[in-house]
Amino acid sequence: MVQITVHLSGFTPRLLKPSEQGELPSYGLGITNVVARATARADELSAREYQEGGRLLTAKVARLRPRWLAVVGVTAYRAAFDDRGARVGPQERIIGDTRLWVLPNPSGLNAHWTAATMAEEFGRLRVAAGAGT
Repeated sequence: MVQITVHLSGFTPRLLKPSEQGELPSYGLGITNVVARATARADELSAREYQEGGRLLTAKVARLRPRWLAVVGVTAYRAAFDDRGARVGPQERIIGDTRLWVLPNPSGLNAHWTAATMAEEFGRLRVAAGAGT
């Protein structure tokens, strides 16, 4: 669903295949995980894994210095950055000069977000970041 959401939001001019994710930087977009281990559900990850993921991601952002960091999933963001009050959208926290944005998780388990409403939120980030097609 990520590819569909990214395309519907206007980040890409066409629907990319998963094997084409290497093209995302040319549209001003990069994607990474807070925690590298794949799981079916967010509650399968420990608080320690999220915190370590947040630490590693902070170091990566400090090194690469993007204008924006978007974290997919408010639960992941809250745990990784110890911010229980975070909501979907732009955050007050910054890392160096990098602004942070929380996006909804496109997991099928997150049923209250439709493809259209997720694409709308991804589109808000695209406009703020001045990225995409």
